[in-house]
Amino acid sequence: MGRIICTGLGPGDPDLMSVRADRLVRAAQHVAFFRKKGRSGQARRMVDGLLAPSATEYAMEYPVTTELAFDSPAYIQCLARFYDEWADRLALLAQEQAQDIVVLCEGDPFFYGSFMHLYTRLQGRALVEVVPGIPGMVGCWSVTGQPMTWGDDALTVLMGTLPEDELVRHMQAADAIVVMKTGRNLPRVRRALARAGKLDQAWLVQHGTMPQQQIGRLVDTPDEVCPYFAIVLVHGQGRRPELPE
Repeated sequence: MGRIICTGLGPGDPDLMSVRADRLVRAAQHVAFFRKKGRSGQARRMVDGLLAPSATEYAMEYPVTTELAFDSPAYIQCLARFYDEWADRLALLAQEQAQDIVVLCEGDPFFYGSFMHLYTRLQGRALVEVVPGIPGMVGCWSVTGQPMTWGDDALTVLMGTLPEDELVRHMQAADAIVVMKTGRNLPRVRRALARAGKLDQAWLVQHGTMPQQQIGRLVDTPDEVCPYFAIVLVHGQGRRPELPE
């Protein structure tokens, strides 16, 4: 029986993949990846030129993305069926082919990755391994050229999909902030940061570590829909040794 191996690809730059992930991707004969309908898929784009010509690819296309509210019963049921079906297909494929199946995942698979939903469904049905990767937020704060946390700073990671009042509550209590899943939620994130008194400290990093990377102060960025792969950062300013005069 083959294994199902989810490889974390890191923040976007192929040079930031782990040695193990790179080796598995290049040797894979069966490769699965998530994508929106009509798109190539971010994870698949990250391995362009790395896959063997003989590799068989399996595009796991989300049945819905933004068409339904993410917390609605219809959305939850639709996604549950999608993950059920692909867990069945991957388990059967691993058994029938007796070869490893490499599942591609941006960032780290266990950090808000879609593969987690397959991982829980595959337990006891297939041999499953996870190769960790550098989370996208780490790549984003590295390209700002500033330390993200100092001393005993408390770092809070938030989703832009949270209600505005919830965002404000967490932001007010945090020393350093990462906001993921911005995209069309950017106006709400901007308002929450302003209410928390931290808008002037915020950065917006779009496509961090990728060729189309953009970095700028959030206050200087137009209030328009930004890409899904955009992260808002507020760097910590905590305890540190004094610099010599």
